Amino acid sequence: MIPVSDTSVLTRTEAVERHSLLDVRTVHLDLDLTRGREVFGSTTVIRFACTTPGAATYVDVIPAALHRVVLNGRELDVTTLHKGRLPLTDLAADNELTVEADMAYSHTGEGMHRFTDPADGEDYVYTQSFLGDGPRVFASFDQPDLKARYTVSVTAPHAWTVIGNSLGDQTSPGHWEFAPTPPISSYLVSVVAGPLHSVRAEHDGIPLGLHCRRSLAAHLDADAAELLELTRQGFDHYHRVFRHRYPFDSYDQCFVPEFNAGAMENPGCVTLRDEYVFRSAVADTKREERAMVVIHEMAHMWFGDLVTMKWWDDLWLNESFAEYMAYSVTAASTRFTGAWTGFAADRKPWGYDADQRPSTHPVAPGTIEDTDQALQNFDGISYAKGAAALRQLVAWLGEETFLAGVNDYFDEHAFGNATLDDLLRALAAASGRDVHGWADRWLRTTGVDTLRMTDGRIDHTSADGALRPHQLTVAHYRRTADGTLELAERVPLDLAADGAGAPLDPAAADGAAADLTLLNDTDLSYVKVRLDPASWQTVRTSLGAVPEELARAVLWSAARDQVRDGELAPAEYLRLVADHLPGETSVHLVDAVLSFAHEFVVDSAVTPAERPAALAELARVCRTLLRRTEGEPDRTGLRLVAARGVIATAADQAQTAELRDWLAAGTVPGGPALDPDLRWQLLLRLCVLGAAGEPEIAAEFAADPSDTSEQGAARCRAALPDPAAKETAWQALFHGELSNYLAAATAKGLWQPEQAELLDELTTRYFKELGPAAARRGPALARVLTTAAFPAHAATEHTVRAAEACLADPDLTVATRRGLVDQLDTLRRAVRARALTER
Repeated sequence: MIPVSDTSVLTRTEAVERHSLLDVRTVHLDLDLTRGREVFGSTTVIRFACTTPGAATYVDVIPAALHRVVLNGRELDVTTLHKGRLPLTDLAADNELTVEADMAYSHTGEGMHRFTDPADGEDYVYTQSFLGDGPRVFASFDQPDLKARYTVSVTAPHAWTVIGNSLGDQTSPGHWEFAPTPPISSYLVSVVAGPLHSVRAEHDGIPLGLHCRRSLAAHLDADAAELLELTRQGFDHYHRVFRHRYPFDSYDQCFVPEFNAGAMENPGCVTLRDEYVFRSAVADTKREERAMVVIHEMAHMWFGDLVTMKWWDDLWLNESFAEYMAYSVTAASTRFTGAWTGFAADRKPWGYDADQRPSTHPVAPGTIEDTDQALQNFDGISYAKGAAALRQLVAWLGEETFLAGVNDYFDEHAFGNATLDDLLRALAAASGRDVHGWADRWLRTTGVDTLRMTDGRIDHTSADGALRPHQLTVAHYRRTADGTLELAERVPLDLAADGAGAPLDPAAADGAAADLTLLNDTDLSYVKVRLDPASWQTVRTSLGAVPEELARAVLWSAARDQVRDGELAPAEYLRLVADHLPGETSVHLVDAVLSFAHEFVVDSAVTPAERPAALAELARVCRTLLRRTEGEPDRTGLRLVAARGVIATAADQAQTAELRDWLAAGTVPGGPALDPDLRWQLLLRLCVLGAAGEPEIAAEFAADPSDTSEQGAARCRAALPDPAAKETAWQALFHGELSNYLAAATAKGLWQPEQAELLDELTTRYFKELGPAAARRGPALARVLTTAAFPAHAATEHTVRAAEACLADPDLTVATRRGLVDQLDTLRRAVRARALTER
């Protein structure tokens, strides 16, 4: 694969210039997947017009070998290719360009990814053409506003099935032809191929398909009815609210291995990570997450595919809308009616965290200078904050008016490109309101507002000084005679962005004082809340007694914020967890709270001296949840989360022996059974504690030779408390050629807080070797190396200084720098939290 350093970054200025010059009409792409395991053949024929005959431009292509380029019958010199750009000179008014090349398969999910399934040795390929990776598959004018009609043909091994953006037929053994697409952007062109297992159906005149590799066939078959039902529900909802029907001829959902994102909205050929074909037991919250991914990608058929942003500074037109629609439609039209609780507990914190880092940016930035910068904005701001902002917009305009404006926007720009202003004009026309002013406050600014109750008033502040208006609710709760809390009153509040402290009566409508007044109790707005002292004392004693799940999610989020902001000591947060989580009934909340308590509080924010006691406290909570759910079949999700927590917090000899007994029995007493995921998690913990080693790892892999086991074995080997094992993992991670998934697995095994002394030297090496390793492997691996491979457990000033020194390296790639900035912010917060503990 061609290194990223040998390719060019597309700037906004270059894109504007090329768009003014070209009108791309059709592209015929022919791929030959029979040339071996290293390269595939790619022939592209592009027909395009030029507004200025005689002008020059370039085509984007990143080949392993460029064989031939012909422009209007004229052979071009292939040696003029430089950093992924081939010059095109003396253009005519109407042009035909043919590019013949061999392209390299990828093992990092960029371009044409090739995967060999360890379960059966079968090969699978799929494209990810996104943000600069399309030219690794075919020659193109690779920018979103040069749409074209694509006709694709593929030659593949005879036993393979090939899926594309449109309906296709195998016209002869191994040769597949696909119908021309409507105009789409080059980054949306998709091909998935291999000996696929398929489930086909039809709904409302739309052919549907579900596809996965053969080794997952039984698991896809088990989930097909649910997946197809979600697909039907999504289409029915979108067809009710949008005037444009689904604009493509078929809808295939392909579950593919080693996929970097959650999914990708290729029209008619959506690709999703195949972890969503569940091999192991999962809580219903995981099924809800999958449902939202399905609905999110379907929303993109309108927001992103039918109408595409003109340039990447309007990424929010794709992702924020798809995210908002995913939660809204899932809650309204599927069995997962509590989706907004999942948003509050699991998704919004991603946005809050991102928006408080030095790398924060507006939902709709004023400008994105180039594609490298654009790639960094696929973050919690563009997704979670953007969706939350849209929820505010809908609350302000009303859903009917909002949808009227959106439909007018689709009518005007169907199969074309649009900008923020195009949408705002449509919404303003439909509503008669100052939508541009609203956007200036919500979409053009950065940071999170904070609402704090003080002496009967709401103090409204923001880190960036730019206050936003808020549509929200305020709830008053009172303690009942039996000690529980009841909702006395909920009132809507339209909080203007004028900076003045809004008065708020701390009593309910009947005049009685409230024991707890909670701002934003239905989580309608995107805002941090701080309670008055009396309300916070009620939370300390009665958080679990708050009757509504969503309100409890807001309170847990407030506590989380306070820990990260250095306002609440880690020990106090763990006391809340110990007092109130054992009785919690929401899987969303138990899972989210346990994850934060373990990963940030116990593993980073408490001091090494206090960590054993903190881990033991968390273990007691998990064991209490496990005991409470025994024999309750309607609590299987809670029980599964609790079992995972018990495994992850095991520390002493008795707990280690218990885990070994579970592994031998193949089940947690009283359930659940140890499926592959649980077995590998359990074995990982035994390896960390020195209670298992290579013989157990090899035996487990032999019993299930799958990619799940490949990753599980990599985690376990890296986790062994042995210097040689750590060095082997280090070399593979920083100097080897691991796929992204195996790299992430190795990284997650490497860093174990129990092994801090063993890891000291590697922590120092990390900051020295990160830059070169990330530059060599590219942005996808850079994300792994700056997230899973970051030594988050080492929350000390020494580590902070080492990270700061690393950031001073001018040669860091954009992706590496962004990842390191974000991790350093979290590290500093953990260091501040430790300081609270040490006072």
